[in-house]
Amino acid sequence: MSALLDRRSLLVAGGAAALAPWLPAWARPVSAGLPTVGGDDIRLTIARQMLHLGGRMHHAIGINGTVPGPLIRLKEGQTARIHVTNELDEPSSIHGHGLLLPFQMDGVPGLSFPGIAPGETFTYEFPVRQTGTYWYHSHSGLQEQLGHYGPLVIDPVNEAEPHDRDHVVVLSDFSALHPHMIFKKLKQMGGYFNRQKQTLAGLLAGKDQSIGERTAWGAMRMDPTDISDVTGSTYTYLINGHGPDDNWTALFAPGERVRLRFVNASAMTTFNLRIPGLKMTVVQADGQDVRPLPVDEMQIAVAETYDVIVTPEDRAYTIVGESVDRSGMARATLAPRAGMTAPVPPLRARPLASMKDMGMGMGMGSMNHDAMTHEPDGGSAKMDHKMRDLSLAPTVAKTPTVQSISPMPTDRTGEPGQGLEGVAGALTYRDLIALNRNPDTRAPTRRMQIHLTGNMERYMWAFDGVKLNEVTAPIPFTQGERVRVTLVNDTMMAHPIHLHGHFFELVTDKGEYAPRKHTVNVQPGGTVTFDVTADAYGDWAFHCHLLYHMHAGMMQVVTVRPEAAA
Repeated sequence: MSALLDRRSLLVAGGAAALAPWLPAWARPVSAGLPTVGGDDIRLTIARQMLHLGGRMHHAIGINGTVPGPLIRLKEGQTARIHVTNELDEPSSIHGHGLLLPFQMDGVPGLSFPGIAPGETFTYEFPVRQTGTYWYHSHSGLQEQLGHYGPLVIDPVNEAEPHDRDHVVVLSDFSALHPHMIFKKLKQMGGYFNRQKQTLAGLLAGKDQSIGERTAWGAMRMDPTDISDVTGSTYTYLINGHGPDDNWTALFAPGERVRLRFVNASAMTTFNLRIPGLKMTVVQADGQDVRPLPVDEMQIAVAETYDVIVTPEDRAYTIVGESVDRSGMARATLAPRAGMTAPVPPLRARPLASMKDMGMGMGMGSMNHDAMTHEPDGGSAKMDHKMRDLSLAPTVAKTPTVQSISPMPTDRTGEPGQGLEGVAGALTYRDLIALNRNPDTRAPTRRMQIHLTGNMERYMWAFDGVKLNEVTAPIPFTQGERVRVTLVNDTMMAHPIHLHGHFFELVTDKGEYAPRKHTVNVQPGGTVTFDVTADAYGDWAFHCHLLYHMHAGMMQVVTVRPEAAA
């Protein structure tokens, strides 16, 4: 939250939250101190402001005077009208992340609309066709990094998983360094923000790689500590706009079923999320209901959302969002009374990338690309070589955007993510099962393969070795067709890939109950396969949701047209 609300007002809000058990369900507060807007006509104003963080004031971009912006609360079946005024001195926009709406309302400047010019107001109007936890953010330049984001919840007519209390928990990252300067530093040296490189002390203590392993990695010009591009050396990790020392608190009454709606609205940070001493039951992923699944920890990638139910006892708990590279954490408290705290665990040892993260997880004996066609469910659909033939990997490798090609990429959807190997009770994509049968269970009639490529030394990122400014044609889909897409990560970094305007079903052997998502994190050297029904007419962005990767070129356009116009 912005400094426009001081701590006294937050305590008042917390006191109001404590009265929740005596209020009707519709009147119960949603996260102390997090402003909420709703109804059929919503008004938002984008403007520059100052953010109080860590005892200092910082330049930021807020919405209605807060960072994050207000919680937008919609209702299934309504027609939403969101009037957005831009008071910046530059164009801006708002994209409703994960929303199903006409493409003209998707909020991507230059693709679905011109953007919102300074001083102008644009009205987003669309029927609300879904339910769940989502968020919104700027799709203009690097404004998202400065605080231009906020949560969005769509309440169902009938709640699938009843609960007594509802808290939205927005994870994010913030730097005093201007985002354009961050990007400049990354272009100058890809590992500029990495302050956790291997040392002689680490070698002697047996915590780091051996001399032989270091020599081998050095010969490949790869750094096993290169887990995150931008780290805690410049970032402060936030929960609802508050730093780790602010003790933002979500209140509850003992015995209540509390729904925590986790949103990763960060620019570049994957979080490993846990509440020590408290089991979480996952009930929703990316706004879609899943069969209740108890977990102890989960990795939440940039742009993903997870809803969990917890039943805490009469004591305080610490909500821990540890950055994937273990360079810092977002921290808050879940407590029955304001002012309480719980022990904050220390940061765990930072992970090191492995040969599996290099795409060599199945051994080095067969250095061909046959494994790149791996599909978890096999598949009878015809491979569209003409459109996306990436068996021509040698051709792709000649482009400056491609530093390496994974020789043996593997499906890693059964793994919990970097740093969580061997952690008991950690969530994996393969654990997720849709609560309801998928709306389209047809077999795909076409397959395609897309490689996630990059050059860390030059900080260049792309799909299939082609940056957005080099793309000559969009990725075409015929409206209504069913396509199986396999993403192959040829880089050492995980990439959260987001498709606008659609949900897709992860191919994880769950059949008609495959989990549906709009964003999927593709682990280093890994593959992810999903089936998508191209049912949304228009032009849609398709990109990595790491902000600086997208800015550097890891984005393309998917176009959906009727068969006659294809």
